[in-house]
Amino acid sequence: MISGAHVMIFTQDEAADRAFLRDVLEIPCIDSGGGWLIFKLPPAELGVHSHEANDLHKLYLICDDLDAEMARLAGRGVTCDEPQAASWGRFTGVPLPGGGKLGLYEAHHKRP
Repeated sequence: MISGAHVMIFTQDEAADRAFLRDVLEIPCIDSGGGWLIFKLPPAELGVHSHEANDLHKLYLICDDLDAEMARLAGRGVTCDEPQAASWGRFTGVPLPGGGKLGLYEAHHKRP
């Protein structure tokens, strides 16, 4: 039986991205030893989409109010991408210090 999921972010600056997740996004974490932080994720859902690139995986964090969350992040010095609308909700990109980006969206679809 599957009991959970472990998501990995690959980065060019793991210390900066870990600090961003912990201090800016305020995602709870534990130090599993030597500064290796493991973050607790909120309840998750998984979608499967077609794409020309196989073996491509993306991480989107979900919020209830995209505008409010973007304003909160702006107050912490984070400049998100311009929000966009899709049939499933509104979304933006959140830049990580290591050069990557997380998705952030306000879901408009039914959630499991």
